[in-house]
Amino acid sequence: MPELRKDPITGRWVIISSDRGKRPTDYGRAPVTASDKGFCPFCYGNEGKTPPEILAYRPEGGPNTPGWTVRVVPNKFPALGIEGELARQGEGVYDRMNGIGAHEVIIETPDHHLSLAALPTKNIEDVLWAFRDRMLDLKKDPRFRYILVFKNHGEQAGASLEHSHSQLIALPIVPRSILEQASGAKQYFDYKERCIYCDIIHQELESKVRVVAENEDFVTLSPYAPRFPFETWIYPKRHEAFFEHSSPRNFENLAKAIKALLTRSDQVLDCPAYNLVIQSAPLRGAHVESFHWHIEFMPRLTRIAGFEWGTGFYINPTPPEEATRYLREVPVEDPVTA
Repeated sequence: MPELRKDPITGRWVIISSDRGKRPTDYGRAPVTASDKGFCPFCYGNEGKTPPEILAYRPEGGPNTPGWTVRVVPNKFPALGIEGELARQGEGVYDRMNGIGAHEVIIETPDHHLSLAALPTKNIEDVLWAFRDRMLDLKKDPRFRYILVFKNHGEQAGASLEHSHSQLIALPIVPRSILEQASGAKQYFDYKERCIYCDIIHQELESKVRVVAENEDFVTLSPYAPRFPFETWIYPKRHEAFFEHSSPRNFENLAKAIKALLTRSDQVLDCPAYNLVIQSAPLRGAHVESFHWHIEFMPRLTRIAGFEWGTGFYINPTPPEEATRYLREVPVEDPVTA
């Protein structure tokens, strides 16, 4: 079983995933990718080659058969295990617990050759609904305190299969980075009685300096202090702490915003590898007034090296204002005002 271990100095938790145990020689091999010449378990007709599905949107047919548009299956090599108890324990100055959690794969399309950017907006909306449905189900489990939805696109971003998919991991702890973000937002709210994210959105929409695009419900902008070149965030204009509580209309317009951003990125950056994450509020705690869920999009254009690891500082060679200008100039099919 995987194990969670806590660094006694920083408070950072790590997953020791013994089920994924690797020997030294295993780290040098090339990542597995699927192509026309290889086998892909996510492709249409290969439903029996994945673990049994947890969720599927299927106009016709039975479970684990063709006919689906979106499927959710357990990760075949999960970072955390769904069965068992946390069994928190101490070992001197060290803390650990069983690696309990959920690790699922959202297969975004039956078509092996379509990227998320190439999907029709309605299909992207269906993917968002799958995220919502799984998050609402998993948050019922009292063992879980945070749910992260993320997408690794391309080998450089950590994808081991090229068939378009996202992942979801439910954790029994709140990650340190989320705690820091939630704590900063809470401090701002306690001082000003306003959401800092809402204030950022209001200021950026007034200045228009870093606004890449907007529609009725969402604004896409370059953050003021981005860690990576062309890092871009999507915010709901109305205050919402939890992604999974969004309205049906929100998912329609969010799908448009995501497609527009990926289209712009593909044209400006020549279809880069990227990571995309949904940052939603922790499941337990008083974050409703201060936390504002959002999407963070990070193209993999630079590498994190010794300086970044040693200091926590990021070096970004492209100012966000310049990145915004490049992205904003790209025409898109969906109705987005830039």
